Amino acid sequence: MKQIHIYLFGLGNVGSKLIEQILESHSYFKRKHQLDLKIVGLANSSQVYTSMDGVSHDWKEVFAHHAVARTSDAFYVFSQNLLAHRIAVDATASKELSQFYPEIAQQGFHIVTANKIANTLSQSFYDRLRHILLKQELQFEYETNVGAGLPIIETVKRLTDSGESIKAINGVFSGSLGYIFNRFSQEGVAFSSIVKEALDKGFTEPDPREDLSGNDVARKLLVLARETGLKLEFEDIEIENLVPAQLQSLKIADFLQQLPQLDEILEERKNQLGHNQVLRHLGQLDVHHKTLKVSLQAVSKDSPAGQLQGSDGFFEIFSGSYAQEPLVIKGAGAGREVTARGLLSDIIKISNTLVQKPELNFYTN
Repeated sequence: MKQIHIYLFGLGNVGSKLIEQILESHSYFKRKHQLDLKIVGLANSSQVYTSMDGVSHDWKEVFAHHAVARTSDAFYVFSQNLLAHRIAVDATASKELSQFYPEIAQQGFHIVTANKIANTLSQSFYDRLRHILLKQELQFEYETNVGAGLPIIETVKRLTDSGESIKAINGVFSGSLGYIFNRFSQEGVAFSSIVKEALDKGFTEPDPREDLSGNDVARKLLVLARETGLKLEFEDIEIENLVPAQLQSLKIADFLQQLPQLDEILEERKNQLGHNQVLRHLGQLDVHHKTLKVSLQAVSKDSPAGQLQGSDGFFEIFSGSYAQEPLVIKGAGAGREVTARGLLSDIIKISNTLVQKPELNFYTN
């Protein structure tokens, strides 16, 4: 039985759901995969809690009463004499935490993340992180960076590893914006009301401007572009920002209060639609020309993107073998459940490749 210790950063929508899924499936993982998964570390932005026995279903109460002030080395100190394999899981959207990935790897932690930022920082950071991971013989999984639980990154990796030449990747990259514009195109509801509902459902980022600005989709495009081998920076992406300039630097609470300012702007875009058109937020990666574009576009209701429902994401991959008819991946592209399940899938993927430690005792001498 392999001992896997999980150290979780982020206890919000996705992190909480991940804890629930791990606890509910604990017996299954032991029986099916011979894996004993324990969440031994929890951290939010200010506090940390560690437990040799792992957390249980009362973790919220335990964290509230027993967590201590977070220090940067809390997980390192706790884990240094433990024999179990260590996986750090990032369920946050923190740029600060992303910048610590090289240090986390140097401390001997595999990394699983839903946070796109590390993969979209400078090319030099991107390359340095992978160099450290390779040197430390550690794994880094981030399938949820692009399609929540959809296997977009894995598909692109397999195609490129097999020698396939990726030509282009297009589609509705954001399940959050898919949900928003699916409803907005079909219903007579104010745009701001739909955005707030999407936020409450956990479809958007904690700050919806990350979605509405196009930055979230842009990061997904850049993640995929780098998977194809392109050396590009975030600044190389053409992005249409749907947030007016006067709202871009407000505090989150103030922005949500001022959100109705977008209603008239988006209603005008809606009124310009043709008879058989709907609004869709699209990402477009042209590998040959090294161009990346994020924009809100009018598309036919009969097109693949136009037929999307709910928070579904839609990705079409053109390559040497899929030149005329693209490889299409479609499904739920947002939501805490599918994102948490994607993280858990990455945890299991890493765990299944690890070699069982020579002893099951917790401490070494």
